[in-house]
This record gives sequence, structure tokens and C-alpha cells, in this order.
Amino acid sequence: MALSRAEEIGRVLGGRYRIIAPIGRGASAQVFLADDVRLRRRVALKVLHAALADDADFLRRFQAEAQAAAALNHPNVMAVYDWGQDGGDDIPYLVLEYLGGGSLRAMLDRDERLSPSQALLIGLEATRGLEYAHRRGLVHRDIKPANLLFGDDARLRIADFGLARALAEAAWTEPQGAVLGTARYASPEQAQGQALTGKADVYSLALTLVEAVTGVVPFAADTTIGTLMARVGRDLGVPDALGPLQSPLQRAGRADPEDRLDAHDLGVALMATADRLPAPAPLPLADAVAAGIVADDPDPTLMTRLRQRDDDDLDELDVPDFLAAGALPAVPTLADGAVVDLTGDDATVTVADPPPPPVVSSDGEHRTRRRWPWVLLGLVLLAALGAGAAAFVARATRTPVHAVPQRVVGLSEDAARQRLARFKWDVREEHTRRDGTEPGEVIAVRPRPGVELEEGSRVTLVISDGNTPTAVPTDLRGKSLADAFRAIDARGLVARVGSRAFDEEIPKDHVIRLGDGTPTTMIKGQTIYLVVSDGPAPREVPAALEGATVEAAEAELGRVQLRAAISYRHHDEVAEGLVIDADQSAGTKLPRGSTVNLVVSLGPAPVAVPDVRGTTSIAEAAARLEAQGLVAGEVRGPAKGLPVATDPAAGTEVRRGTVVDLVLAG
Repeated sequence: MALSRAEEIGRVLGGRYRIIAPIGRGASAQVFLADDVRLRRRVALKVLHAALADDADFLRRFQAEAQAAAALNHPNVMAVYDWGQDGGDDIPYLVLEYLGGGSLRAMLDRDERLSPSQALLIGLEATRGLEYAHRRGLVHRDIKPANLLFGDDARLRIADFGLARALAEAAWTEPQGAVLGTARYASPEQAQGQALTGKADVYSLALTLVEAVTGVVPFAADTTIGTLMARVGRDLGVPDALGPLQSPLQRAGRADPEDRLDAHDLGVALMATADRLPAPAPLPLADAVAAGIVADDPDPTLMTRLRQRDDDDLDELDVPDFLAAGALPAVPTLADGAVVDLTGDDATVTVADPPPPPVVSSDGEHRTRRRWPWVLLGLVLLAALGAGAAAFVARATRTPVHAVPQRVVGLSEDAARQRLARFKWDVREEHTRRDGTEPGEVIAVRPRPGVELEEGSRVTLVISDGNTPTAVPTDLRGKSLADAFRAIDARGLVARVGSRAFDEEIPKDHVIRLGDGTPTTMIKGQTIYLVVSDGPAPREVPAALEGATVEAAEAELGRVQLRAAISYRHHDEVAEGLVIDADQSAGTKLPRGSTVNLVVSLGPAPVAVPDVRGTTSIAEAAARLEAQGLVAGEVRGPAKGLPVATDPAAGTEVRRGTVVDLVLAG
């Protein structure tokens, strides 16, 4: 996947991330601005080199490091949203927070130099992010200007946590010379292949801050080996241009990690210098997309020429083919110091101080020989002045022509009109809809960028009114939330639970209906609110179950769609067949179909007829019966006999109040 290939624009990775524009590229990865079509947000998509897809060790390490980096949550660490592999070659990629302010590298590439006050701010934010990561056991390994990025709010984020380690431990060899950019910021222990701690990142940050102020990377040499070896055993010497930052950075640049400040201590030392520095000017942020386009320009002289122009002039940058090829015509030079330049619209003549006039003699021939160079010069001057006058007249009479600028698409309508206003064109607008765009966003310009137009010509801005409309799914009743969300998402809409309600037919967590007022057609990206079932309404336990017959109690519970579970026990006071108790009190709310336990009376408990043998009289035997709740009945046998039995017989279980006869024997 090449950064400059037009076919990559619009490609969707992982079924979710649509590539919009290139931002930058390096030896191991390319970065694109992309649109997360699921969450409707801009992201940075870092697509790694296709060769890495074949390295199983790298992919395993890449996954582990991506997960570790994604766990970092700090204002000064770039957020990692997602990772994956896409395409037939399973090319790995990272989905990152998009930062529109560009990188510190982009600032330095535009010949921007930071003041010590600005470097202090960058250093403080970087140390905060590094301290946070170091406390969690993560060492960056590749701190450099390209990995210090800024949001539109100018807040610094550290990028690529984990990626450097994954690459270092994989069987991956970068293109020849590609490692030099990282070697310029490597710590002495990195150069010697030793185990790294967070202090290696502190050393790299010190080199980066020195470069940000001076424009020069300390210890940089022409070769990678020379660059790495130059710092082994040597402490960092910080130039006087760093002012009060000199001492903290020297302590951060000690060759021995044991003598070097860690991220926390460097932040404290930098903070201590704040009262000796003036307030910083705003950072000269670079636009990330613009920087990516510049980096991909095939003309190696373009960056130099861009640095010599203001941002507002970038759209008018025009390099003739002969100039880009370095084919300037030769400049004729006269022997007496006159230089004639006939290139471009203006002809110019530069004349060096002429030699002193010759001494006039009586020899006319001598005078003639000395006069002819001046005659020739006069002719050249006349020709040059004539060419210049002609060019002036042509420019004065022709209508100015301007090229349609590149950086119009993606702007708001107001911003685009402001950018085009200076060209004095007749700017019209045309409205349409396109998915993935914001209302008011310029999505095209006619004529296309690069076409030259005279002032007064018509230019049409194609303005997006937002996403396209789509039909709202209406067959959602009774569907599970997961199925309903999938159906809504397939239409490009967003599903949310708006409210919940009881429903006698729709199961819990299934859709009852769309929210009130939902139209049949909506714009993609809009939100549909659903009314979701909480299942049937709860039931109240009826009153007056206790004391009712078991049949009546069951009927009352069935009326409210509750069920009865019956158990029985004896009760001395509640008549047989009546409800003694319920385990749910009246008014209690239960789910439909719940069970209420009822206890039903069997009447009083039975008693055993006592044994009357051994009693000495009828009265004593009767008393023994009555003590058990029984009633003495008839007495059968001799008049003077003693109680020897009962009817029913002793031990028989009978209800209380049963009449028991006494049997006597002589």
C-alpha cells in the first residue's frame, strides 16, 4: 500500500475505517486520515509495512503491545482505539486518535525554531506522559520529534507507545538508512544494546528539546554507527541557547543512566526554571494532512520552496517544468561586467562598475576600439528595456489568472469562500448529500483543483447537506435488542433505548415499538429511540386469602395470573379446608405466573386413646380420657368391676371430643 496511490483513498479497512487522505509515512508504516464509519469520527490509521504480515513473532508482539498501549489513558499520550489486520495479506494496522496540529517534526521541517519557553511547555507535557507510562512498566524506546504530536488545542500527545518495541523484537529489517532517524535520538544504552528503562526515553527527550531550540541534533554524524558511538561515554552538552533549561537537560543527558534524571525528576527540574523564562508564544502548529501531502511530493525542492512562502500562498505555488528539472537557460555575460537575464516575464540587466574611461587620444582608431563595447551594451540595454516594457504592457492589459487551489475540499463553506475570495472569482454553490460528510462541508470544487481560471470566472463549490436519507425499519416489534440494533445499524442509523414499558405479549428486553414521532425516513447517522419491554406488569397478591376455602383462594390467585402451591397442617382453631396462612402478604407485587404458597387446615390434630388399665375407679378412668380431650361414654361390665379397656381400644388415634366407652371387668 503506497502513500501516494490514489486508489487507497476511499478504501475501508476492517469493514469500518474509510481512508480519506495520506498524512505521512515512514520506514515501517504509513499514516492516513480515516473516517470511523461506525462511530462517525475522524481517526488516524497507521498501516504497517506489508512485509510485517509474514512475521508471526511480530504479529504476536504487535497484538500484545497494541493492547498495552490501548490501556494507557493520559492527556499526554495518544489514544489507541483499535488494531487489526486487513486484506488478503493480513496487513496489520493501528487506529489512533487523530491530532490535527501535526508533529514537532513538521514544525522543525518548516524551519520553525522554538523559544526556550515553548520548549519548556513541550518538555513538561512530555515528561507527564512518560512518567505515567513508565509507572506502568512501558518504555517508549523511540522518543523523537515525529512522535510528539499536537491536537488542535496545542496539547502534546506522545505517539507510538509499544510499536517501537514490537518492531525491535520482530524479525524486521527496515530499508537501508531508515534507522538513522531513530539512531539520532537513541540513548547510549540503546547504542550498546543494553536493557532499557524509562531513563532511555528521558535521554531522547533531552536531545529532542535541544534540537527544537537550536535546529541541531547533538551527536548526529553521517552514519548510523558514527551517530550511535558518538554519545557512548559522553554526557550531553547543552548549548547556551537553551537558557535556564540548560542545567535540567544536561542532567537528563548523562551517559550513565544511574546519573540521569527520570521523567518525574526532569519534570520537576523543568518546572523550577519557569520563573526565569518569559511567557511562551503560541506554538506554530502544522496541519497534519497538509504535511502529509508535502511529504509525498515527488519534487525534492518543493519543501525548500514551501518553507519560503506563507501558508496562505501555498495554493498558488507553481513551479515551471524547466525550473523543477533544474534546466535554467544560460545567462550571457558581457566582458565589461554587464549580466543580462532574459528568463521569465521581465528582462533585467545588471551592470558592474565600469572600468575608468580610456584616455582620449588623437588616434581616432583607438577611440573607436574602446567605444564599441559601450555601443554593444547600449543595444543590449535597449533590447532589455523593450522586452521589459512589452512584458509590463502584457501584464497590465491581461486578466489575472489563478489556479484553483488544492486545499478547498474538506473546508466549511465559509472557510472555502474566504480562501477563494482573493482570486476574485464568481463563486457559486451547489448542494447535495454524501454519506460520511458533515452539513456545510465542501466535498468538491468545479473546475477541479489545479485548473487555471481568469478572475471573474465561475467556480462552483459542491456543498454537502450531510448524509443521505434512508428508510427507517418498521418490522422491529418483538425483536431482541441485538437484532433490532443490527437492523438499524444496517440502515446507517444509530439505535438507542429510549424508554421501557410493561407488555403482556413482548418478552423482556425485546422491542415493543419505535419511539413516538419517529418518521419513516431519516438521515443516516441520526438516532432512533426504541420502546423496550420490561415484560408483563407485576401482579398484586389478592387480599382475604386467609380464612377462605382452598378453592376460593386458588380462584383469586388465578384471576391475577398467579398460581397456588398448597400444603396442609392441623389447626385447633381453623376449620378443615380453610386457608391458615399465605407466604406473600396482600398487595405484594410479583411477576406474572409467580407462585404463592398456601397453608390449608386439616382441623385439630388427632389424639391417642389412653390406656385405662390400672385405674381404680370409673371416675379415674374418665378423668384420664378427658385429659386427652376425649369424652367418656357408656360403661359396660359388672357394676363393681374396674376399667380394663376402652372402645375404641387404647392407642387408637381419634379426633378430640370423640366419645370413648369404658369396659369394666369383675
